Amino acid sequence: MAKQFDVVVIGGGLAGASCALSIAKTNPSLTIAVVEANQVTDDYHPSFDDRSIALAQQSVEYLQQLHLFEQSAPYTAAIKKVSVSDRGHFGKAHINCDDFAKPSLGYVVEVNPFGRALYQRLTQVSITLYCPDSVSAIKQSLNSNELTLQSGEQLNTKLLVIADGAQSPTRNLLGLGFNTQPYEQGAIIANVEVAGGHNNHAYERFTEHGPMALLPMSNSRYSLVWCMTQQQVEQYTALNESDFLNALQSAFGYRAGQFTKVGTRTSYPLVYGQAESLTAHRTVVIGNAAHAIHPIAGQGFNLGLRDVQVLSNLIATSKNELGSYAFTREYSQKRSSDIKTVMTLTDALVRLFSNSSRVLAFGRSIGLFSMDLFPALKAPLAKQLMGQVKQGTRL
Repeated sequence: MAKQFDVVVIGGGLAGASCALSIAKTNPSLTIAVVEANQVTDDYHPSFDDRSIALAQQSVEYLQQLHLFEQSAPYTAAIKKVSVSDRGHFGKAHINCDDFAKPSLGYVVEVNPFGRALYQRLTQVSITLYCPDSVSAIKQSLNSNELTLQSGEQLNTKLLVIADGAQSPTRNLLGLGFNTQPYEQGAIIANVEVAGGHNNHAYERFTEHGPMALLPMSNSRYSLVWCMTQQQVEQYTALNESDFLNALQSAFGYRAGQFTKVGTRTSYPLVYGQAESLTAHRTVVIGNAAHAIHPIAGQGFNLGLRDVQVLSNLIATSKNELGSYAFTREYSQKRSSDIKTVMTLTDALVRLFSNSSRVLAFGRSIGLFSMDLFPALKAPLAKQLMGQVKQGTRL
Protein backbone atom coordinates (compact mmCIF):
# COMPACT_ATOMS: atom_id res chain seq x y z
CA MET A 1 0.00 0.00 0.00
CA ALA A 2 1.25 3.46 -0.92
CA LYS A 3 2.31 5.75 1.90
CA GLN A 4 0.43 9.05 2.06
CA PHE A 5 2.12 12.47 2.12
CA ASP A 6 0.98 16.03 1.66
CA VAL A 7 4.21 17.03 -0.11
CA VAL A 8 6.95 14.94 -1.70
CA VAL A 9 10.14 16.74 -2.78
CA ILE A 10 12.30 15.00 -5.37
CA GLY A 11 15.91 16.01 -4.82
CA GLY A 12 17.73 16.52 -1.53
CA GLY A 13 20.36 18.95 -2.81
CA LEU A 14 20.49 22.62 -1.90
CA ALA A 15 17.18 23.57 -3.51
CA GLY A 16 15.29 20.42 -2.53
CA ALA A 17 16.53 20.32 1.07
CA SER A 18 15.88 24.04 1.54
CA CYS A 19 12.38 23.57 0.13
CA ALA A 20 11.47 20.66 2.39
CA LEU A 21 12.85 22.41 5.47
CA SER A 22 11.12 25.68 4.61
CA ILE A 23 7.76 23.98 4.11
CA ALA A 24 8.20 22.04 7.37
CA LYS A 25 9.02 25.26 9.24
CA THR A 26 6.14 27.34 7.87
CA ASN A 27 3.60 24.51 7.63
CA PRO A 28 4.33 22.15 10.56
CA SER A 29 1.09 20.19 10.24
CA LEU A 30 1.97 18.78 6.81
CA THR A 31 3.51 15.37 6.14
CA ILE A 32 6.60 15.72 3.95
CA ALA A 33 8.96 13.29 2.24
CA VAL A 34 12.23 13.85 0.37
CA VAL A 35 13.56 11.44 -2.26
CA GLU A 36 17.30 11.82 -2.96
CA ALA A 37 19.30 9.66 -5.38
CA ASN A 38 22.76 10.15 -3.87
CA GLN A 39 23.82 8.72 -0.54
CA VAL A 40 25.30 11.33 1.81
CA THR A 41 28.28 9.94 3.72
CA ASP A 42 29.81 11.01 7.02
CA ASP A 43 33.46 10.93 5.86
CA TYR A 44 33.57 14.47 4.46
CA HIS A 45 36.68 16.55 5.10
CA PRO A 46 37.17 20.20 4.07
CA SER A 47 39.08 20.56 0.83
CA PHE A 48 40.88 23.35 -1.00
CA ASP A 49 38.76 22.36 -4.00
CA ASP A 50 35.29 22.71 -2.49
CA ARG A 51 32.91 24.35 -4.98
CA SER A 52 31.08 27.49 -3.92
CA ILE A 53 27.88 29.42 -4.60
CA ALA A 54 26.97 33.05 -3.99
CA LEU A 55 24.11 33.83 -1.62
CA ALA A 56 22.47 37.23 -2.04
CA GLN A 57 21.82 39.14 1.18
CA GLN A 58 18.07 38.55 0.87
CA SER A 59 18.74 34.80 0.57
CA VAL A 60 20.95 34.94 3.66
CA GLU A 61 18.21 36.69 5.64
CA TYR A 62 15.60 34.13 4.58
CA LEU A 63 17.83 31.16 5.45
CA GLN A 64 18.58 32.76 8.81
CA GLN A 65 14.86 32.95 9.54
CA LEU A 66 14.75 29.20 8.96
CA HIS A 67 17.90 28.71 11.11
CA LEU A 68 19.68 27.23 8.09
CA PHE A 69 22.56 29.68 7.82
CA GLU A 70 25.27 30.84 10.22
CA GLN A 71 27.46 33.75 9.21
CA SER A 72 30.26 32.46 11.42
CA ALA A 73 30.37 28.99 9.82
CA PRO A 74 33.90 28.13 8.62
CA TYR A 75 32.64 27.51 5.08
CA THR A 76 31.23 31.01 4.55
CA ALA A 77 32.76 34.36 3.60
CA ALA A 78 31.02 37.74 3.33
CA ILE A 79 30.97 39.85 0.18
CA LYS A 80 31.32 43.45 1.29
CA LYS A 81 32.43 45.07 -1.95
CA VAL A 82 32.02 44.24 -5.64
CA SER A 83 34.09 45.78 -8.42
CA VAL A 84 32.93 45.51 -12.03
CA SER A 85 35.28 46.25 -14.92
CA ASP A 86 35.56 45.81 -18.69
CA ARG A 87 38.94 44.57 -19.86
CA GLY A 88 40.74 47.02 -22.13
CA HIS A 89 38.25 49.85 -21.52
CA PHE A 90 38.04 52.68 -19.00
CA GLY A 91 34.66 51.97 -17.39
CA LYS A 92 34.56 50.60 -13.85
CA ALA A 93 32.00 50.45 -11.05
CA HIS A 94 32.33 49.73 -7.33
CA ILE A 95 29.48 48.66 -5.05
CA ASN A 96 29.99 48.70 -1.28
CA CYS A 97 27.59 47.27 1.31
CA ASP A 98 28.09 50.38 3.50
CA ASP A 99 26.48 52.51 0.80
CA PHE A 100 23.23 50.59 1.34
CA ALA A 101 23.41 50.20 5.13
CA LYS A 102 23.74 46.42 4.82
CA PRO A 103 26.18 44.15 6.68
CA SER A 104 27.11 42.57 3.36
CA LEU A 105 26.06 42.28 -0.24
CA GLY A 106 25.87 38.54 0.26
CA TYR A 107 27.97 35.52 1.20
CA VAL A 108 29.99 32.88 -0.59
CA VAL A 109 29.20 29.40 0.70
CA GLU A 110 31.09 26.19 0.03
CA VAL A 111 28.61 23.71 -1.42
CA ASN A 112 29.79 20.46 0.21
CA PRO A 113 29.68 21.46 3.89
CA PHE A 114 26.57 23.63 3.38
CA GLY A 115 24.76 20.78 1.63
CA ARG A 116 25.75 18.38 4.40
CA ALA A 117 24.44 20.81 7.02
CA LEU A 118 21.09 21.01 5.24
CA TYR A 119 20.94 17.23 4.91
CA GLN A 120 21.66 16.79 8.62
CA ARG A 121 18.76 19.12 9.37
CA LEU A 122 16.52 16.92 7.23
CA THR A 123 17.35 13.99 9.51
CA GLN A 124 16.53 16.01 12.64
CA VAL A 125 12.97 17.07 11.80
CA SER A 126 9.76 15.24 10.99
CA ILE A 127 10.56 14.68 7.31
CA THR A 128 10.65 11.17 5.85
CA LEU A 129 13.81 10.52 3.83
CA TYR A 130 14.20 8.02 1.01
CA CYS A 131 17.92 7.98 0.28
CA PRO A 132 19.43 6.69 -1.89
CA ASP A 133 16.33 6.31 -4.02
CA SER A 134 14.69 7.80 -7.09
CA VAL A 135 11.40 7.87 -8.95
CA SER A 136 10.86 5.20 -11.60
CA ALA A 137 7.20 5.86 -12.43
CA ILE A 138 4.47 8.41 -11.78
CA LYS A 139 0.75 7.63 -11.93
CA GLN A 140 -1.60 10.60 -11.91
CA SER A 141 -5.07 10.62 -10.40
CA LEU A 142 -7.51 13.40 -9.63
CA ASN A 143 -6.41 13.95 -6.04
CA SER A 144 -2.78 12.80 -6.01
CA ASN A 145 0.34 11.67 -7.79
CA GLU A 146 1.39 8.10 -7.03
CA LEU A 147 5.15 7.62 -7.17
CA THR A 148 6.90 4.29 -7.57
CA LEU A 149 10.50 4.43 -6.37
CA GLN A 150 13.42 2.33 -7.59
CA SER A 151 13.38 0.58 -4.20
CA GLY A 152 9.79 -0.53 -4.80
CA GLU A 153 8.32 1.93 -2.28
CA GLN A 154 5.09 3.64 -3.35
CA LEU A 155 4.20 7.16 -2.24
CA ASN A 156 0.98 9.12 -2.72
CA THR A 157 1.23 12.91 -2.57
CA LYS A 158 -1.10 15.86 -2.96
CA LEU A 159 1.79 18.00 -4.20
CA LEU A 160 4.92 16.84 -6.00
CA VAL A 161 7.92 19.22 -5.98
CA ILE A 162 10.57 18.50 -8.60
CA ALA A 163 13.99 19.77 -7.51
CA ASP A 164 16.44 17.24 -8.91
CA GLY A 165 18.52 19.51 -11.11
CA ALA A 166 18.78 20.70 -14.69
CA GLN A 167 18.93 17.14 -16.05
CA SER A 168 15.89 16.20 -13.92
CA PRO A 169 14.82 12.61 -14.68
CA THR A 170 11.57 13.21 -12.76
CA ARG A 171 10.66 16.17 -14.95
CA ASN A 172 11.33 13.97 -17.96
CA LEU A 173 9.03 11.25 -16.61
CA LEU A 174 6.18 13.77 -16.74
CA GLY A 175 7.06 14.77 -20.28
CA LEU A 176 7.98 18.32 -19.29
CA GLY A 177 10.44 19.61 -21.86
CA PHE A 178 13.44 21.75 -21.03
CA ASN A 179 14.25 24.28 -23.73
CA THR A 180 17.94 25.11 -23.93
CA GLN A 181 20.04 27.49 -25.95
CA PRO A 182 23.83 27.08 -25.78
CA TYR A 183 26.00 30.16 -25.32
CA GLU A 184 28.91 28.61 -27.23
CA GLN A 185 30.86 29.25 -24.05
CA GLY A 186 32.16 27.11 -21.26
CA ALA A 187 33.20 27.94 -17.71
CA ILE A 188 36.35 26.91 -15.88
CA ILE A 189 35.69 26.56 -12.16
CA ALA A 190 38.52 26.49 -9.65
CA ASN A 191 39.64 27.85 -6.32
CA VAL A 192 42.67 30.13 -6.33
CA GLU A 193 44.79 31.40 -3.49
CA VAL A 194 45.78 35.07 -3.45
CA ALA A 195 48.69 36.63 -1.61
CA GLY A 196 47.64 39.11 1.06
CA GLY A 197 44.02 37.95 1.38
CA HIS A 198 40.88 39.17 -0.36
CA ASN A 199 39.36 41.57 2.21
CA ASN A 200 35.87 40.30 1.31
CA HIS A 201 36.18 41.96 -2.09
CA ALA A 202 34.51 40.29 -5.10
CA TYR A 203 35.30 41.05 -8.72
CA GLU A 204 33.40 40.74 -11.97
CA ARG A 205 35.53 41.37 -15.06
CA PHE A 206 34.24 41.29 -18.60
CA THR A 207 36.41 40.29 -21.54
CA GLU A 208 35.74 39.93 -25.24
CA HIS A 209 35.56 36.14 -24.74
CA GLY A 210 33.28 36.12 -21.71
CA PRO A 211 33.07 37.24 -18.06
CA MET A 212 35.29 36.14 -15.22
CA ALA A 213 34.40 36.37 -11.54
CA LEU A 214 36.33 36.07 -8.30
CA LEU A 215 34.26 35.44 -5.17
CA PRO A 216 35.93 35.60 -1.72
CA MET A 217 36.16 32.37 0.26
CA SER A 218 37.69 31.35 3.56
CA ASN A 219 41.48 31.03 4.02
CA SER A 220 42.53 33.72 1.51
CA ARG A 221 40.93 31.86 -1.38
CA TYR A 222 38.83 33.03 -4.28
CA SER A 223 36.26 30.97 -6.12
CA LEU A 224 37.02 31.53 -9.79
CA VAL A 225 34.45 31.34 -12.58
CA TRP A 226 36.16 31.99 -15.92
CA CYS A 227 33.95 31.95 -19.01
CA MET A 228 35.43 31.56 -22.49
CA THR A 229 35.01 29.67 -25.75
CA GLN A 230 34.94 25.88 -25.54
CA GLN A 231 38.23 25.72 -27.46
CA GLN A 232 39.87 27.99 -24.88
CA VAL A 233 38.41 25.91 -22.05
CA GLU A 234 40.20 22.86 -23.40
CA GLN A 235 43.45 24.80 -23.81
CA TYR A 236 43.45 26.35 -20.32
CA THR A 237 42.40 23.22 -18.44
CA ALA A 238 45.33 21.40 -20.04
CA LEU A 239 47.90 23.91 -18.73
CA ASN A 240 50.07 23.07 -15.74
CA GLU A 241 49.52 25.07 -12.55
CA SER A 242 52.20 27.67 -13.19
CA ASP A 243 51.12 28.38 -16.76
CA PHE A 244 47.47 28.55 -15.76
CA LEU A 245 48.20 31.06 -12.98
CA ASN A 246 50.21 33.17 -15.44
CA ALA A 247 47.35 33.11 -17.94
CA LEU A 248 44.86 34.03 -15.22
CA GLN A 249 47.06 36.86 -13.96
CA SER A 250 47.46 38.19 -17.48
CA ALA A 251 43.72 38.14 -18.16
CA PHE A 252 42.65 39.53 -14.80
CA GLY A 253 45.54 41.80 -13.84
CA TYR A 254 46.71 42.47 -10.29
CA ARG A 255 43.69 44.33 -8.89
CA ALA A 256 42.88 41.30 -6.70
CA GLY A 257 46.52 40.61 -5.87
CA GLN A 258 48.94 37.90 -6.96
CA PHE A 259 47.53 34.43 -7.53
CA THR A 260 49.76 31.86 -5.84
CA LYS A 261 47.93 28.54 -6.06
CA VAL A 262 45.09 26.93 -8.00
CA GLY A 263 43.18 23.81 -7.11
CA THR A 264 41.48 21.26 -9.32
CA ARG A 265 40.03 22.81 -12.45
CA THR A 266 36.66 21.62 -13.71
CA SER A 267 34.58 22.91 -16.60
CA TYR A 268 31.08 22.74 -18.00
CA PRO A 269 29.24 24.16 -21.04
CA LEU A 270 27.03 27.21 -20.46
CA VAL A 271 23.40 27.18 -21.55
CA TYR A 272 20.27 29.26 -21.22
CA GLY A 273 17.51 26.86 -20.26
CA GLN A 274 13.96 26.84 -18.96
CA ALA A 275 11.30 24.21 -18.36
CA GLU A 276 8.39 24.40 -20.78
CA SER A 277 6.15 24.83 -17.77
CA LEU A 278 6.72 25.48 -14.07
CA THR A 279 3.81 23.19 -13.25
CA ALA A 280 2.10 19.94 -14.20
CA HIS A 281 -0.74 17.96 -12.60
CA ARG A 282 -0.31 18.47 -8.83
CA THR A 283 3.33 19.31 -9.52
CA VAL A 284 5.62 22.34 -9.36
CA VAL A 285 9.18 22.53 -10.70
CA ILE A 286 11.78 24.58 -8.82
CA GLY A 287 15.49 25.42 -8.84
CA ASN A 288 17.74 24.25 -11.64
CA ALA A 289 15.05 21.83 -12.78
CA ALA A 290 13.02 24.91 -13.72
CA HIS A 291 15.67 27.33 -14.96
CA ALA A 292 19.36 27.34 -15.93
CA ILE A 293 21.12 30.69 -16.19
CA HIS A 294 24.60 31.96 -16.97
CA PRO A 295 26.77 32.35 -13.82
CA ILE A 296 27.63 35.96 -14.77
CA ALA A 297 25.78 37.43 -11.77
CA GLY A 298 25.77 34.46 -9.37
CA GLN A 299 21.97 34.36 -9.29
CA GLY A 300 21.28 30.64 -9.91
CA PHE A 301 20.65 29.36 -6.38
CA ASN A 302 19.17 32.69 -5.28
CA LEU A 303 16.52 32.38 -7.99
CA GLY A 304 15.79 28.83 -6.85
CA LEU A 305 15.56 29.93 -3.23
CA ARG A 306 12.93 32.49 -4.21
CA ASP A 307 11.01 29.57 -5.74
CA VAL A 308 11.18 27.98 -2.30
CA GLN A 309 10.03 31.13 -0.51
CA VAL A 310 7.02 31.65 -2.75
CA LEU A 311 5.98 28.00 -2.60
CA SER A 312 6.26 27.80 1.20
CA ASN A 313 4.34 31.03 1.62
CA LEU A 314 1.68 29.92 -0.85
CA ILE A 315 1.16 26.63 0.97
CA ALA A 316 0.63 28.60 4.18
CA THR A 317 -1.66 31.31 2.78
CA SER A 318 -3.41 30.12 -0.39
CA LYS A 319 -7.16 29.59 -0.27
CA ASN A 320 -6.81 26.97 -2.98
CA GLU A 321 -6.50 23.26 -2.20
CA LEU A 322 -2.90 22.05 -1.90
CA GLY A 323 -1.74 20.75 -5.26
CA SER A 324 -4.93 21.63 -7.12
CA TYR A 325 -4.89 23.21 -10.57
CA ALA A 326 -5.76 26.58 -9.03
CA PHE A 327 -2.88 26.19 -6.56
CA THR A 328 -0.24 25.31 -9.14
CA ARG A 329 -1.50 28.05 -11.47
CA GLU A 330 -1.17 30.55 -8.62
CA TYR A 331 2.41 29.41 -8.04
CA SER A 332 3.25 29.81 -11.72
CA GLN A 333 1.76 33.30 -11.82
CA LYS A 334 3.74 34.38 -8.76
CA ARG A 335 7.07 33.06 -10.06
CA SER A 336 6.96 33.72 -13.80
CA SER A 337 7.74 37.45 -13.67
CA ASP A 338 10.80 37.17 -11.42
CA ILE A 339 12.22 34.23 -13.37
CA LYS A 340 11.70 35.97 -16.70
CA THR A 341 13.26 39.21 -15.41
CA VAL A 342 16.40 37.57 -14.02
CA MET A 343 16.89 35.29 -17.02
CA THR A 344 16.37 38.13 -19.51
CA LEU A 345 18.70 40.54 -17.71
CA THR A 346 21.38 37.90 -17.26
CA ASP A 347 21.19 36.88 -20.90
CA ALA A 348 21.37 40.52 -21.99
CA LEU A 349 24.50 41.09 -19.87
CA VAL A 350 26.19 38.08 -21.45
CA ARG A 351 25.45 39.25 -24.97
CA LEU A 352 26.31 42.88 -24.25
CA PHE A 353 29.69 42.21 -22.68
CA SER A 354 30.89 39.04 -24.43
CA ASN A 355 31.90 40.66 -27.70
CA SER A 356 34.59 42.90 -29.16
CA SER A 357 32.39 45.57 -30.81
CA ARG A 358 34.03 48.97 -30.29
CA VAL A 359 30.65 50.74 -30.36
CA LEU A 360 29.23 48.49 -27.64
CA ALA A 361 32.50 48.68 -25.69
CA PHE A 362 32.31 52.47 -25.64
CA GLY A 363 28.69 52.34 -24.43
CA ARG A 364 29.60 49.84 -21.73
CA SER A 365 32.45 52.03 -20.53
CA ILE A 366 30.23 55.11 -20.36
CA GLY A 367 27.64 53.13 -18.41
CA LEU A 368 30.11 51.75 -15.86
CA PHE A 369 31.88 55.11 -15.55
CA SER A 370 28.58 56.93 -14.99
CA MET A 371 27.55 54.35 -12.40
CA ASP A 372 30.70 55.04 -10.43
CA LEU A 373 30.22 58.82 -10.67
CA PHE A 374 26.54 58.78 -9.72
CA PRO A 375 25.80 56.41 -6.81
CA ALA A 376 22.05 56.45 -7.49
CA LEU A 377 22.71 54.55 -10.71
CA LYS A 378 24.23 51.69 -8.71
CA ALA A 379 21.01 50.96 -6.82
CA PRO A 380 19.39 48.65 -9.42
CA LEU A 381 22.55 46.56 -9.79
CA ALA A 382 23.10 46.46 -6.02
CA LYS A 383 19.51 45.34 -5.43
CA GLN A 384 19.96 42.61 -8.00
CA LEU A 385 23.15 41.44 -6.28
CA MET A 386 21.43 41.45 -2.90
CA GLY A 387 18.38 39.63 -4.27
CA GLN A 388 15.90 42.34 -3.36
CA VAL A 389 12.81 41.54 -5.38
CA LYS A 390 9.25 42.75 -4.91
CA GLN A 391 7.02 40.14 -6.45
CA GLY A 392 6.12 36.86 -4.88
CA THR A 393 7.98 37.11 -1.58
CA ARG A 394 6.90 37.96 1.90
CA LEU A 395 9.54 38.12 4.60
